[in-house]
Amino acid sequence: MHKTENPYKALVSLQKKLSAGAALQPGVGIGKVVSPPPNIQISYNGYILTSKYLWIDEYWIPGHTRHMVGSTDYTAGGSGDAEYASHAHPIDNDEALTDTWKAGDNVLLLPVTGEDGRTTKQYVVLCKLKRLDGN
Repeated sequence: MHKTENPYKALVSLQKKLSAGAALQPGVGIGKVVSPPPNIQISYNGYILTSKYLWIDEYWIPGHTRHMVGSTDYTAGGSGDAEYASHAHPIDNDEALTDTWKAGDNVLLLPVTGEDGRTTKQYVVLCKLKRLDGN
């Protein structure tokens, strides 16, 4: 009697290998800023990550400028004179942002994966995090 191999055995084996590999991929994590940009250091899982391992949105780098276009809200002057009637002012200028991280801030870290699906030991720093319960 000839025994046939289960046609699904190889498929199940492949699925197990793929899911095991996926389980090893780290997800997002929370790091703590040790020192802010430009000499940024972030503590994460017992390691200190430096700029060599981090990708940061330009918004968080001190001195970053962006061009603002728009207008102010319509407001009226207080004297009641016609020249002070409700009006708006145009905005068309560059503004330097002052937001940045400081030591002790919690930030969201996302591991970067290469084309092969493996992590590259690089992290994207997405945003500053704040808990609303005070912890």
